[in-house]
Amino acid sequence: MLKYVLDLVDLLDDPDVDGKRVAAHLDTLAGPEGCGAQVTTVTGERGSTDFVLVRVPGRAGRTRGGTARTLGVVGRLGGVGARPEMTGLVSDADGAVAALATAAKLLDMRRRGDVLDGDVVVATHICPKAPTAPHDPVPFMDSPVDIATMNRHEVTADMEAVLSIDTTKGNRIINHKGLALSPTVKEGWVLRVSEQLGELLAVVTGEPLVTYPVTTQDITPYGNGVHHINSILQPATATSAPVVGVAVTSAAAVPGCQTGASHETDIAAAARFAVETAKAYGGGRLDFHDEAEFTALVSRYGSLAHLQTLGNASRES
Repeated sequence: MLKYVLDLVDLLDDPDVDGKRVAAHLDTLAGPEGCGAQVTTVTGERGSTDFVLVRVPGRAGRTRGGTARTLGVVGRLGGVGARPEMTGLVSDADGAVAALATAAKLLDMRRRGDVLDGDVVVATHICPKAPTAPHDPVPFMDSPVDIATMNRHEVTADMEAVLSIDTTKGNRIINHKGLALSPTVKEGWVLRVSEQLGELLAVVTGEPLVTYPVTTQDITPYGNGVHHINSILQPATATSAPVVGVAVTSAAAVPGCQTGASHETDIAAAARFAVETAKAYGGGRLDFHDEAEFTALVSRYGSLAHLQTLGNASRES
């Protein structure tokens, strides 16, 4: 996996990189069939970005009329670069690199004959010239487009569960270098940490499981004026599927717009975890949540889906 990560870091650390170059790179790994990547350029008030979506069909996946479940892997970020303010690949790029490395590995596996049971949909976006934004305790990467636009292009209706991979270093909450797993979030509910995912992450990293706290604020949409640790769980505002955040973390607070702060081995671990999750989830051996327990919670306490919306506007006194 590290080879795929290193190739992508080299590709993305370029002021002229775009979605077409990424798709062409993935084509070289997919073989004669190509990767079939969808590249969509979206322009906002502060620039443009290229959304890249790759669907890797499984032997019994939905695209073939099968019953194996579809996993979504979202690489969440503001941008891979913050030019001209910063020169080079920024820490915030980790999510994109991990997601694209996941796609690269799965496409290469498929070319060689190792086909997973279920489909895997990988989505992220490529922006080498993204803006930055003030945030406590360290500056954030911003994006030329808003979160709602990202969700429209990165969270698809056929994703039955979602892994959201994001750099989560700009805080004082997770004082750990490596990876940390969030609780499962579904339709406004913060559910317990999936034991199956936790066990798998420990196996993949060879380290004890590390989790991190998720607040109600974190699972509400951006734009409501409240503090969010980052955008890692924003996909949960756009789907009824269970979403789990895979945070690439550090022991110190690191700005998302900082260059020279990406740790390729940690990114590779995140991508390996995504691949192993895809194998187990599509094969029916792993679940993101207990469906019966979730149904019982909703029956007893009601829906929390309103937390997926911007809610009521604040009343000015």
